[in-house]
Amino acid sequence: MGAGLRTVPGSSLRTDPHPPWPRWTGELASLVYIAIIATIANVTGAFYIMFPELGALSHDVFTRPRGTWARAPILLAITPVLTGVAGTIFTRTMPYGFASVLLTVGAAVLIIELLDSPVAPAISAGLLPLVVGIRSWWYAPGIMLGTFLLAGLSLVWKEYAEPLKSTAKTAIEDAIQDTIELPSSRLGWLIALFAFVAFAVLLVTLTGWRFILFPPLVVIGFEMLGHPEICPWARRPLWLPLACFLTAAGGFFFWHLFGVGPLAAACAMVWGIAVLRVFDLHVPPALAVALLPLVMDHPTAIYPVSVGIGTLTMTIWFLLYRRIFNLSS
Repeated sequence: MGAGLRTVPGSSLRTDPHPPWPRWTGELASLVYIAIIATIANVTGAFYIMFPELGALSHDVFTRPRGTWARAPILLAITPVLTGVAGTIFTRTMPYGFASVLLTVGAAVLIIELLDSPVAPAISAGLLPLVVGIRSWWYAPGIMLGTFLLAGLSLVWKEYAEPLKSTAKTAIEDAIQDTIELPSSRLGWLIALFAFVAFAVLLVTLTGWRFILFPPLVVIGFEMLGHPEICPWARRPLWLPLACFLTAAGGFFFWHLFGVGPLAAACAMVWGIAVLRVFDLHVPPALAVALLPLVMDHPTAIYPVSVGIGTLTMTIWFLLYRRIFNLSS
């Protein structure tokens, strides 16, 4: 699969006499961006414009302006759109079940591999229509609005952020993240990923709780299983279920309090960022988990419980995978 692990040029550690921007500057920019997208979705009534993984993508782009996603604006713009088209096709032609979920995830992974794209959250863009029942052909163009806007803003943001280099700690994190966002050369992890997806669909079938297999969970598994030695949250997997449960609970709370407008989106993002800071975890998909209630049809308190179960299942699956293949922690 792919070209194997490699470091993207430009991710080497560098210093600069100028002091770095505080991290909260990029986080604030991502909040403003998400509020704008949520406003557009609210005004137009096209709720699918509020693609939850835009939270993860925007946070990474604005806090790591020299990171892999920010340095690949074209792939950032088009990869989620293409996987979204594939997801719409399967949603319109097949009912939710083992076949449709596996085909959707398979198509998304194939698109990422063919494009050699680092944008793993695009997998979530493909699975989201099937999970929440979006059958409109306008779903992919809606995603395009958000991703193309983000790609354009990333170019502008990079110009302003470039003179102010990262600190050594952030540069190290960037170098690690640049590596994990690229495909692994192993094949066994892909089998493990699809086996997990099938098992998660079984749990959904038995419980009726579709969000046990919430779309960002496949992105989390894609990184954990594909690159376990260096994936940031794979090094502290036991904290992952609690962190995702809390971001999901916060997103549900703010949806219940404010509805689906920009205020709810911004508050959900703030909550998600705060949770990840408290746990000292770098898990961008967890921000998508916080935003997911805004595109759900009447979410209930079962949502954060389902997220907790799904993430705990993934954590156990990963720990078994790591033990079986004697992988380093």
